[in-house]
Amino acid sequence: MDPRDTAPDSWEQEEDVKARAAAGLQSALAALNVNAKPFIPNVDAAVFVPTFLQSSPTEISNSDGHDANVFCGIASPVENGGGTEADMAVEVETWEQKEEPGEGEPGGGGALGGEGGSSEEAQGREEVEMMEEEEEEELPVLKVIPLPPNAPKKEHVNVVFIGHVDAGKSTIGGQIMYLTGMVEKRTLEKYEREAKEKNRETWYLSWALDTNQEERDKGKTVEVGRAYFETEKKHFTILDAPGHKSFVPNMIGGASQADLAVLVISARKGEFETGFEKGGQTREHAMLAKTAGVKHLIILVNKMDDPTVNWSLERYEECKEKLVPFLKKVGFNPKKDIYFMPCSGLTGANLKDPIEECTWYMGLPFIPHLDSLPSFNRITDGPVRLPIVDKYKDMGTVILGKLESGSIAKAQQLVMMPNRHTVEVLSLLSDEVETDEAVPGENLKLRLKGIEEEEILPGFILCNAENLCHSGRTFDAQIVIIEHKSIICPGYNAVLHIHTCIEEVQITALICLVDKKTGEKSKTRPRFVKQDQVCIARLRCAGTICLETFKDFPQMGRFTLRDEGKTIAIGKVLKLVPEKD
Repeated sequence: MDPRDTAPDSWEQEEDVKARAAAGLQSALAALNVNAKPFIPNVDAAVFVPTFLQSSPTEISNSDGHDANVFCGIASPVENGGGTEADMAVEVETWEQKEEPGEGEPGGGGALGGEGGSSEEAQGREEVEMMEEEEEEELPVLKVIPLPPNAPKKEHVNVVFIGHVDAGKSTIGGQIMYLTGMVEKRTLEKYEREAKEKNRETWYLSWALDTNQEERDKGKTVEVGRAYFETEKKHFTILDAPGHKSFVPNMIGGASQADLAVLVISARKGEFETGFEKGGQTREHAMLAKTAGVKHLIILVNKMDDPTVNWSLERYEECKEKLVPFLKKVGFNPKKDIYFMPCSGLTGANLKDPIEECTWYMGLPFIPHLDSLPSFNRITDGPVRLPIVDKYKDMGTVILGKLESGSIAKAQQLVMMPNRHTVEVLSLLSDEVETDEAVPGENLKLRLKGIEEEEILPGFILCNAENLCHSGRTFDAQIVIIEHKSIICPGYNAVLHIHTCIEEVQITALICLVDKKTGEKSKTRPRFVKQDQVCIARLRCAGTICLETFKDFPQMGRFTLRDEGKTIAIGKVLKLVPEKD
């Protein structure tokens, strides 16, 4: 038989099945006894009575059968959040059993009995809806707090969480979001169930920031997680940096957007020592944060509730004594720039409220302390400078970045450097909230017109046309060699990290050595430099990059040199060398 002849038959069969199901549903609805008592809503049960039925409960009993069906159809979405007549019938059955177990008329019973098939369908639909909901809930939906129209804009502060792998950075971030009401309890309970299934009960809080499946499976942050929370005076953006040494470039990108760093260390026996030893990320991250321009550092001594520590003052002081000399060497002032506090990320102790176990700590808990910090000085009237962190396509070209100086408004004309593309700002989002104008310090999402997503790279700068940023390939810089086994000579290649830009660079010439104590420059050119020396050198990039001198614009004049997965040197740009034609 020709297969073409069989196809229409199966379609007719499908139509017959649908028609029979529709006819069955119609007859079941027609069989509903409108006058039956179980269908009159119980007025005392406030939850189940829609507002428009409360005023006229007699309307249903007096109307004819057709109207009642229509009425049921209208009422059910209000009660059940989008159910059908079948769903309502199932619910009515449960009310009847609860309210009047002794009563029940044959008509009502027959109608409910005849709807067995449709109730099964309803259950099936409910299961499918639940599964869909669970799939949708994979990513935590952050609450966006709408501001009153006349409210003054809160100061934006970007906080980066840094520290050794497994110190508890993501867990503390997740706990803060829960304590400030940015993540619902229901979402966290779901994460807790899923984490228990994987025998990782203590990881569930970190899943609020580690949304990637790979990050959740391994328990390691890879990309910089973003979230935000608000206090009475300030609006905070959390930047959750990865602690693993393989992902230090990502951490540098996160630190370059931060105003304030939180160094998380583990007080657990052995864990603090591992992170602080040579090669541990506690040292490297603190140094990179300072290089990225972070002025204020809060050290959270985490896992104080651990049985090996048990809120011990001795262990807390031991960690403090080891860290302070190192942080001083990096360039932080122990009296002004550093603040220590104990906490527990898993239990949330000393993050929002003070705790009884820790009698010796007299300071403010973490969130109130953040709120009490003095305001940061921002250059609002300076030139527009927005280093681009990331870009993607979404109904146009969207870029992400932190506004370093100047202000940006909707429909403003800007220039993308170093390509010199003129672009227009179509829309402006500050932490997922649409706004008409942005000031320095805000993390922005901009939708641009006049440029394709492929034409943008992370590290490009958005400027105003009147005051473009400098771009070039060759520059002179002062460099401090931090860690390098052998000597560094002209011709040495490394990877340059400057603001959000990553580029290959070569040291083309060593100009002079600088004395660390006196700042005096040597008269002769050095042939090489080695660890712990300071020198002025000429560097040449593989491609054109945007940069400024440290004196003119500190945020875009600091850089880090890395090679073979280690931070070799930190430096600042002294002079831009024009290209020879």
